[in-house]
Amino acid sequence: MHAQTSYSPEHIFVVIPAFNEERSIHKVIKEIPFIEKKNIVVVSNNSTDNTEQVAKDAGATVLSEPRQGYGWACLKGIDHAKQKGATIIVFMDGDYSDYPEQMKDVLKPILEQDMDMVIGSRALGKRQKGSMTFPQVFGNWLSTNLLKIFYRAHFTDLGPFRAIKTSALEKLHMSDKTYGWTIEMQIKAAKNRLKFCEVPVDYKPRIGTSKVSGTVKGAVLAGIKIIFAVFKYKFTR
Repeated sequence: MHAQTSYSPEHIFVVIPAFNEERSIHKVIKEIPFIEKKNIVVVSNNSTDNTEQVAKDAGATVLSEPRQGYGWACLKGIDHAKQKGATIIVFMDGDYSDYPEQMKDVLKPILEQDMDMVIGSRALGKRQKGSMTFPQVFGNWLSTNLLKIFYRAHFTDLGPFRAIKTSALEKLHMSDKTYGWTIEMQIKAAKNRLKFCEVPVDYKPRIGTSKVSGTVKGAVLAGIKIIFAVFKYKFTR
């Protein structure tokens, strides 16, 4: 990849929150292109299976975050990446629903167009049948339309596969600890006038059952949290 020295591969880190992903995490780590394995940070979010050991065996750096919540895990991974000198952080899930090899596409606008943040959009890419539940599809549609109305931010997805400059991330002061993490980042990116864009990414059925969209309770709570975030950040700095 042709990039500025400060954005060379040794300064790019991947943060993967993982809760009981022992069946999939090694596949994700194996297929991440060109990033040094030590720069792949798997944050075990109170896992009770062998996620941590499988990730270690695959060569990743493994951290433990016992406080349950997607945001908690991301914040833990960010702290580690920053301490190690990360200039770009990529986020992706550990369930193998993303295509890790598409990381090059997600990073390209940052490396070549100096974008601050890039969202991998499943709405723009190819989704395999059954890869997203109806609550996920509807929730994305509703949330992205609310973002356009309230923030004039044009997104098509709240997808977890994304990349952001560390310098830009620091301006956002991320705080959500659970389901609202992804939309918080996008709202604050718009409010802080970051340069952002989307790129198409493909999506396939995850390995195992989703801890959020796979349950009625999880889907409802996530939906409430996301809608609440839209209004919360509208009236806060």
